[in-house]
Amino acid sequence: MIESLLQKDTELLIFLNNLGSEQWDGFWLALTNQFHWSPLFAFLLVIIFRKFGWKNGLLMVLFLIGLVAFSDQFTNFIKHSFQRLRPCNTDGVFEQLRSFTYRPGGYSFYSGHASLSMTFTVFIILLLKNHYKYIVFLLIFPLLFGYSRIYLGVHYPLDILTGYITGMIWGYLFYRLEKALRLSTRFR
Repeated sequence: MIESLLQKDTELLIFLNNLGSEQWDGFWLALTNQFHWSPLFAFLLVIIFRKFGWKNGLLMVLFLIGLVAFSDQFTNFIKHSFQRLRPCNTDGVFEQLRSFTYRPGGYSFYSGHASLSMTFTVFIILLLKNHYKYIVFLLIFPLLFGYSRIYLGVHYPLDILTGYITGMIWGYLFYRLEKALRLSTRFR
């Protein structure tokens, strides 16, 4: 059953990856780079500081740093436990994918990009949902970020889906932890 699931996962990757075209390659290469999302992160930090003040804002930033570090390290733990090769580094799969010079090493399962972006996004949405009704549109960020990994052939769809699910769980749990610690009202 697992082999069948992994085979379907590979077939879906090959299909989705081959939908791409050269005219869109630069766009997806730019989207997959975390640093190109810096304006969004800066905007969100401004919102946090405006909504919660400087002291609480600094605590939120420290909390976000902890959230990012935890999510990243947990993802690395899972990747090294499963040791699933990236599709761009797997014989028999690589030859069926579109070719890019971008070929990261390491393992594939599950996607750190998908997990971390979803963890961050769910946390921010839950944190700000009572203040900004359109904050839910922030979900576009992890969806595009995750799909860029499939487009570039560096993750299987199951890696992305598992990363999203894990990210939702961590984002919710970190929000609950933040709420329990009352970081947002500590200095009132």
